Amino acid sequence: MPTPRSLPIDDNRDLESFAAVLADALPGTWTVEYHQHQCHDDQFNHAEDVWDLNLVSGAVAEFVLGEDAHLTRQDGARLYVTIRPLHEDEFLVAAIAPTRDVAAEAFEGVREPEGIAVPADPELAAHAIDADLLPRYDIALAQVRHAAMNPPQPAPRPDTMVMMTWRDDGSLAATTTTRPAAEVLLAEGFVWETASNAYVLTGDDTRAQGHAVQAAGARLARLGIGTALRTAHRSSTDIALPAPQPGARAVTRTR
Repeated sequence: MPTPRSLPIDDNRDLESFAAVLADALPGTWTVEYHQHQCHDDQFNHAEDVWDLNLVSGAVAEFVLGEDAHLTRQDGARLYVTIRPLHEDEFLVAAIAPTRDVAAEAFEGVREPEGIAVPADPELAAHAIDADLLPRYDIALAQVRHAAMNPPQPAPRPDTMVMMTWRDDGSLAATTTTRPAAEVLLAEGFVWETASNAYVLTGDDTRAQGHAVQAAGARLARLGIGTALRTAHRSSTDIALPAPQPGARAVTRTR
């Protein structure tokens, strides 16, 4: 790993004061937590959740920054603020990812709201953050929170499948080994048939039958139970061959 670069000794920017004024200038209510690094590891600890893969993360990796500040909005959104190396009139600001109590899968497909460089004037910096970074940050936050609240359903396992088989009389026979699935089938009009060892839905009313199958499938899916639909197995002797068309005649080809 390359040795991190130190900042010029004459860099006299006051990050703590800048962050305090910036918090007052930003829309909404923000609190400030300033960090003076006691060792270089502190830099990485405070920047661990920086939601950026370019400008800000590059500065954290390449330079010894020595300090940073976290700004926290009333709704929990957080910003990381530090000085911009080799640019005495600018600071760096990046979003902080909401990693607390959020599974890593919730971030899949969400674009990072990359950080930005802002002027050393807190009022101008607040305007740039409000116009550029915060809208992208809020969109990314909403996407992650939605994904966290609506995780993908696990793929059905073989032991959580309901097999539905069409029978020759138009009825539908469903088999399952789980009680929750059986309760759904009974609630949607299936009737236990001991002789078939299956839950049977008659085909007397095909429209009602179709609605019952759709409703049962939807309820089973919400329980993480899959469904498979198949026709009854029939041997080749049971399959009727098509009758010849009237007036058709055989054609014999010779070579």
